[in-house]
Amino acid sequence: MTILGIDPGTAITGFGVVKVSKKGKTKNSFKCLAYGTIRTDPQFSAPQRLKKIYLEVNKLIKKYQPQVLAIENVFFFKNLKTAFQVSEAKGVILLTTAQKKILTKEYTPLQIKMNVCGYGRASKKQIQKMIKPIFGLKEVPSDDAADALGVILCYLNSNRIILMSNK
Repeated sequence: MTILGIDPGTAITGFGVVKVSKKGKTKNSFKCLAYGTIRTDPQFSAPQRLKKIYLEVNKLIKKYQPQVLAIENVFFFKNLKTAFQVSEAKGVILLTTAQKKILTKEYTPLQIKMNVCGYGRASKKQIQKMIKPIFGLKEVPSDDAADALGVILCYLNSNRIILMSNK
């Protein structure tokens, strides 16, 4: 099973791709295949930015063939304008995965922080620091990519997928 994790945003969308392989009745191994960000140019119009997100997510789907999308849900906002922009990006991503009939699961920032750090008020830096060893990464990912991988961890934990190694 391959899982695509997304931390949506209009300026920066974080992504992660993790493959889980069966290793018996109760054991699974996992491997991070890719992580990074999709960045859009602030000089572009909103439709141009959303189109870029659409095209890049389609490329990820074509390359990795995920069966599941785990995506961060906009739970609360400090800035209404930013919340609308994030929701637009999330809508484009949800449409893209719905067109491909990919199972979608949403998780809040609190759920991500609890799954990764065991603390609902963990900082972005704490998330990044914990994600590196969990997924066996060579370097600390950007905060957007770390959140995307954190969403994948939420999916794995909420579905009781037992992970024994990350090799």
